[in-house]
Amino acid sequence: MNRVHMTPIGVIHSCFKEKFGIPRQAGLVEEVISRLEILPPYDRDEAFRGLTDFSHLWISYLFHGVPGHWRTMVRPPRLGGNRSVGVFASRSPFRPNRLGLSCVTLQEIQREAGRLFLVLQGGDFLDQTPVLDIKPYLPYADCLPHARGGYASEAPCARFQVLFTAIAREACLLQGRRLGIDLLKLLEKLLSYDPRPGYQEKSSTRSTCWMRLFDFEIRFRIEGDRVQVMEITG
Repeated sequence: MNRVHMTPIGVIHSCFKEKFGIPRQAGLVEEVISRLEILPPYDRDEAFRGLTDFSHLWISYLFHGVPGHWRTMVRPPRLGGNRSVGVFASRSPFRPNRLGLSCVTLQEIQREAGRLFLVLQGGDFLDQTPVLDIKPYLPYADCLPHARGGYASEAPCARFQVLFTAIAREACLLQGRRLGIDLLKLLEKLLSYDPRPGYQEKSSTRSTCWMRLFDFEIRFRIEGDRVQVMEITG
């Protein structure tokens, strides 16, 4: 069979600089805002005429920053990281062609210094993700209320109460003002879902972790059903 060559039409600019901490599905954390930069020659205004009539988009992209080769069996986090299913019965990035698909909210289309951006809400993208295609979400065709969801039939529930030390809260407010976002709310939502790998979630009820976000690092401690943000540095 002939090889298929695809050219990215854009690249994602995201707060997530590493895989750890990225929501496990799009739409879980609506506070996450990403910008999709459309690359030439695809950044022509007429190519996006009518797109703002749709509230949601499907983004087709390539998983990148994923080490190793594709796997026949993977361990989905929803199964606790210790039960395996076939890779094609999952949304794991360890796929033969590393294709990803996410449904996100379209906030607006921007022109900035001649460059074209789509502002997206609720994404689960690693920074610099190559985007292959964009399609509008069609409620009558894409929403199937009676579909079966296998081992992921319902959305995950927030697991932790998130607390901040006084120092971390002050740093969070400072960084949020610099970035022009509600960083406190973003961190509360991200950490409430437990960003640790599935196997690590079950291995201990007490652990200290670091997460990179934007241009700083966050240190937090998990103990029981609480997460305490200890410090924000960088």
